[in-house]
Amino acid sequence: MSSRTLLEIKNLVTEFHTDEGIVKAVNDVSFTLNKGETIGIVGESGSGKSVTSLSTMRLIPNPPGRIAGGEILFHSKDGVIDLTKVSEKEMRNYRGNEIAMIFQEPMTSLNPVYTCGDQVAEAIILHQKVSKKKARNLTIELFTQVELPRPGAIYDSYPHQISGGQKQRVMIAMAMSCNPSILIADEPTTALDVTVQKTILELMLKLQQEQDMGIMFITHDLGVIAELADKVVVMYKGKIVEQGNVMDIFTKPKHPYTKGLLACRPPLQRRLQWLPTVSDFMTIDDVGVMRETNKSVTEVTNSLVISPAETAARHKILYQQEPILEIKNLKTYFPINKGVFGKAKDYVRAVDDVSFQVYPGETLGLVGESGCGKTTLGRTILKLIEPTEGKIIYKGEDLTGLSTKKMRPYRKDIQIIFQDPYSSLNPRITIGEAIMEPMRVHKVFSNDRARKARVMELLKRVSLLEEHFYRYPHEFSGGQRQRICIARSLALNPKFIICDESVSALDVSVQAQVLNLLNELKEEFNFTYIFISHDLSVVKFMSDRMIIMQEGKIVELGLADEIYANPKTTYTEELINAIPKGEVEDIKASIDKKKVKLEFA
Repeated sequence: MSSRTLLEIKNLVTEFHTDEGIVKAVNDVSFTLNKGETIGIVGESGSGKSVTSLSTMRLIPNPPGRIAGGEILFHSKDGVIDLTKVSEKEMRNYRGNEIAMIFQEPMTSLNPVYTCGDQVAEAIILHQKVSKKKARNLTIELFTQVELPRPGAIYDSYPHQISGGQKQRVMIAMAMSCNPSILIADEPTTALDVTVQKTILELMLKLQQEQDMGIMFITHDLGVIAELADKVVVMYKGKIVEQGNVMDIFTKPKHPYTKGLLACRPPLQRRLQWLPTVSDFMTIDDVGVMRETNKSVTEVTNSLVISPAETAARHKILYQQEPILEIKNLKTYFPINKGVFGKAKDYVRAVDDVSFQVYPGETLGLVGESGCGKTTLGRTILKLIEPTEGKIIYKGEDLTGLSTKKMRPYRKDIQIIFQDPYSSLNPRITIGEAIMEPMRVHKVFSNDRARKARVMELLKRVSLLEEHFYRYPHEFSGGQRQRICIARSLALNPKFIICDESVSALDVSVQAQVLNLLNELKEEFNFTYIFISHDLSVVKFMSDRMIIMQEGKIVELGLADEIYANPKTTYTEELINAIPKGEVEDIKASIDKKKVKLEFA
């Protein structure tokens, strides 16, 4: 092997013992990671990519899991070590010290009862055997290095007191605290705004170049991989189906699964009727045999393009109608810094003098970074949060002053699909009961027999099975749970649906399926949507018009295609530039940039 080799994974097998038998989550996986190199591991949930990283760290819970075969060869300063053979005590010397990991969800990885600084300092004291004072100074230096604002204040802050992007930077600081040779990043930017994601990715590359680290970057988003990785490993059902350098994977994908992952990302340059999915390139028959369709990514996407003339004709009809919803000078303020007698000294202006109209059959996109007010606006429209000022006019009726009782009939018409389907479903009741519950409240049908028949229809419509009626939320995947929430919102035959970050936590392939489903249902039932997301590429695909929000205000409103082509504000331009596009030109630019830095070094 080369003197720059850091890690060799050879024929790795990791299995789990379940009630149904042994599941090989990682099955005969092999690849090599070198110094200064980033290897991207991509695939859907359940593909085995996270289990591969946890196996490398020896963090597989035993039981029910175990590394059943293969080698994990770490090229350390002391020679080549097979990490599958060392004891747990020996492994602690490598874990964190030589091989560090950034987990997907920083909030669950950070202890809520300790300050951020103490948690990073603890790792430094453990591995570097320094005093508490020295560890504090080193931690503040690390916080400065990862570009955290007010590093001293964040040292003394608890995880709940800082933003998601800041928590992820704390996790990076913790991972970097012992100058590791290998950094494993497991979906570190999935739930972050595109602008925050961009700064985190740039930070990781900067730290890599400074320390000549090898990075194993795990994600389901090939757009992110395009601008970050040198090599790509594509995993499907525990196996590697394709691997190679980033340019070859993006320009000449060989496996149909890779083609599907590439095609299902929402395109920015043109408008499609629907998003391609993995099933456009491969199908699995009843006995588990894969069949290829032998179509290229270009061939499939070209067949789905909607011309600008078709879009213009649709918009002409759409905007001749009377609006279904009018928002006039809406304000939602939250009091802060209350005095002795409970009087607010100041307010958070979450929604600050917002006005717009929504037309029947339209999808209006609402986009902006976390904290811009988009979710508060959606909930204020539904009167889940009471507005401070302004008017919410639905079908000519001002909802603003209505009591809870008078508001109830309108709740049947206006529904919401929440961001996290798991937390919006009661874990103690079956999904059939969860969908029937609002039907009982609003007296849809006269008996449960008729309601159950309607639920069965809805489950079928969102591509679920009738037997799913009797199962509980924990028995479903994230994509299936989101389909359940969509079915529940359809149960009352609404006219208007607010989708609040309803696909942000889903794999890109599952996301494509859910977005296609929402568009199919819109055509079938003539819905009107407000579609809220921090991902401008998803909003552009879904929307006729788009609202860009910043600090509670609307900074731009117009046709989605026009805003993308000619942004009027610097903020919108920054949002567009931060989207990982995965275009060949971007990959070439990224490769050239790395070459220049390597030559300079």
